[in-house]
Amino acid sequence: MEKKENKKGSRPHKMQESLPDRIFHVIVLILTITTFIVITYPLWFVIIASVSNSDLVNQGKVVLLPKDIRFYGFQQIIRDTRIWVGYRNTIVYVVVGTLLNMVITMPAAYALSRKDFKARNPVMLYFVFTMYFSGGLVPTYMVINKLGLIDSPWVLILIGALNTYNLIIARTFIQNTIPNDLYESAMLDGAGHFRIFWSVVLPLSKAIIAVEVLYYAVFHWNDYFNALIYTSSPEVQPLQMVLRRILLQNEAFAGGSGGVQGGYAQSSADQVKYAVIIVSTVPILLVYPFVQKYFEKGVTIGAVKG
Repeated sequence: MEKKENKKGSRPHKMQESLPDRIFHVIVLILTITTFIVITYPLWFVIIASVSNSDLVNQGKVVLLPKDIRFYGFQQIIRDTRIWVGYRNTIVYVVVGTLLNMVITMPAAYALSRKDFKARNPVMLYFVFTMYFSGGLVPTYMVINKLGLIDSPWVLILIGALNTYNLIIARTFIQNTIPNDLYESAMLDGAGHFRIFWSVVLPLSKAIIAVEVLYYAVFHWNDYFNALIYTSSPEVQPLQMVLRRILLQNEAFAGGSGGVQGGYAQSSADQVKYAVIIVSTVPILLVYPFVQKYFEKGVTIGAVKG
């Protein structure tokens, strides 16, 4: 009886950590907190600087909280039509470009994952070759010029239609996740490759699709280099070009509907600059929580046995 009571009344003892383990956990905690601060503080500073007096920001008096709050930068963004033209263009490039990316990447990944596709290794080698060797900027520009895509919105959609790294991740995911038994069962039911891809592969690839959509959308949203090289008309340039113009010229939309010819004063331009950074960054940050649950799974599985 005593043994039973002792057994019932006893509580499991926690395994005590050794001193090296404690030191390790403390170091990891300190590094995690430090990394979090290093990453988040610049974002927080941009937010508080966008609503603070720019003179106080330049003097280093705005550190943790905004001072002399004013919304001049956001008011100018709302009034100026050129920022909304860039916004519209960027949204179109992100939506249409990402859709085109997925239409090309997922079928290609499915085809290259099939063992009965005899030429899959040579074809994959051609794709991988492009990751390490390219014609360079000048030949690419000449090809795009010959195609008549210079200063066209289609150049920002077609130039990154397929990313080889994303193709490898998607192919590996499909190859390692979807069992051959499903393919065989579908074929016994009379399904062809298009039917298998649509009814079997895509429903089981939601994780990698979410990751690929995020990768491609971020690429299109942040793509200013291609716009800088291949476009010159404000009517087709994305939002990032507007932001670049402000950062380099230190003037907000010179000659625009909300601006003054020759740009704004230094303090005004700085506040508009921070406001534009927020406007151009927040939308893509809001997308991440919706794909977060798929993100880690898709990257982990897709990275195995590449």
